[in-house]
Amino acid sequence: MNLNATLFAQLAVFFVLAWFTMKFVWPPIMKALDERAKKIADGLAAADKAKTDLANAEKKVVEEMRKARESAAELRANAERQAAQLLDEARQEAAKIVAQAREAAEQEAAVAAQRAKEALREQVALLAVAGAERILRREINARVHAELLANLKQELK
Repeated sequence: MNLNATLFAQLAVFFVLAWFTMKFVWPPIMKALDERAKKIADGLAAADKAKTDLANAEKKVVEEMRKARESAAELRANAERQAAQLLDEARQEAAKIVAQAREAAEQEAAVAAQRAKEALREQVALLAVAGAERILRREINARVHAELLANLKQELK
């Protein structure tokens, strides 16, 4: 066989094989590679988007936590203010009750002292009459001397 014919045959087979590969094999391979590259690019874009979404979500979480802390602090402060106000009101009410009780006790004591004075005056008047009877050794008519006893009571006041 001739080297030129072999070389020509090999060259013809090579070109047929290259044409067949470029016509029927190469396009599906390129299509698969393009699809894979597209999937990888889409995956990377999705990963970047997920990363930015995660960062935004973390920012939102931090903001919501700050708002929740502020709200809780405000609620706690309001509760403390209300508790202090209720405590002050209770103290004021207790002070009023104590003052009223003290005033009532003082009034009751004054009335009791007045009654005791009246009773003491009555007893002093009776003792004075009894003493006068003994001194005079005779009986004094209480009806006749009622005015005298009334004057004596007035003087003892």
